[in-house]
Amino acid sequence: MKKLFFITAIIFGCLSFKNANAQLTIRAGINIGSQPEWGPVGYDHAQYYYMPDIDAYYDVPAHQYVYNENNVWVHANVLPARYHFDKFHSYKVVVNQRNPWEHHADIRTRYAGYRGRHDQVIIRDSHDAHYRNHWHDNGNHGDRGHDHGNGGHDHGDH
Repeated sequence: MKKLFFITAIIFGCLSFKNANAQLTIRAGINIGSQPEWGPVGYDHAQYYYMPDIDAYYDVPAHQYVYNENNVWVHANVLPARYHFDKFHSYKVVVNQRNPWEHHADIRTRYAGYRGRHDQVIIRDSHDAHYRNHWHDNGNHGDRGHDHGNGGHDHGDH
């Protein structure tokens, strides 16, 4: 009887662990709602955007830029004034790996061809229902007030 109880407890425990693990994967796997309106369309999950034009990253869940300053990777809500970056028209590469700046030389080399491209469709301009309730960047986490083509207005969903 003890063996039957023990085996049942192990099976139940394994099933419970598997179910919890699946729920965690679903929650961690999709973050469309936290992607900014200037992010690229087509990704259910984006951990970071690499921006070849400024050779920096954007941490999507934290809503922070990650840039190199004096050989140190800095995390900040806004870019320093020296960055002239049009976030609505510059190309962003989705990078779903932990701490991509630790592999920065490889990433920079791999995506150098995207530098200067301005043909990427962004969430703000998408008509896809996936993006109906995305996170809006109303200038609070922007690039020091530079509106670069959006007139400083929140265009919402188009």
